[in-house]
Amino acid sequence: MAFCPSCGSPAEGRFCQKCGAALAQGATPSGTASYGAVPGPAPVATAAGLEDNVAGALCYLAGFITGILFLVLAPYNQNRTVRFHAFQSIFLHIAWIIAWIAVFFITFPLSAIPIFGLLVSGALHFALWIGGVIVWIYMMFKTYNGEKIVIPVVGPIAEKQAGG
Repeated sequence: MAFCPSCGSPAEGRFCQKCGAALAQGATPSGTASYGAVPGPAPVATAAGLEDNVAGALCYLAGFITGILFLVLAPYNQNRTVRFHAFQSIFLHIAWIIAWIAVFFITFPLSAIPIFGLLVSGALHFALWIGGVIVWIYMMFKTYNGEKIVIPVVGPIAEKQAGG
């Protein structure tokens, strides 16, 4: 039985089944060196990128951070679908931050009222937080399943930015 000169595993044929190295025509038995055998080219690794639905869902994972990341990464910034989800993620996150600031300025004067103000303030902040988390999970889930959800205000802006 012949053995691969590169990895030492048992091999038959012209190439090693384990590492892909080319075998010499008269592959030597175990324990002897095969001097002069020229290894063939290494197997070409295929570029294994993310599918559109996975990359789109990951755009929403950390808000505008992953949105910007997917707009910068080379194979994804040329894909219109991934660009749309990246821009929509960025715009959605910015809108959520603006909503937090608005709720803060609305509820700040209410917090001066001892009990009622604190309850209303806490309820509004909680409602905004839970609503944002639900939209965030919903967008990741639907995008992962291959559905394109266009959010009413930020979606059309994201489509224009994505190139369509």
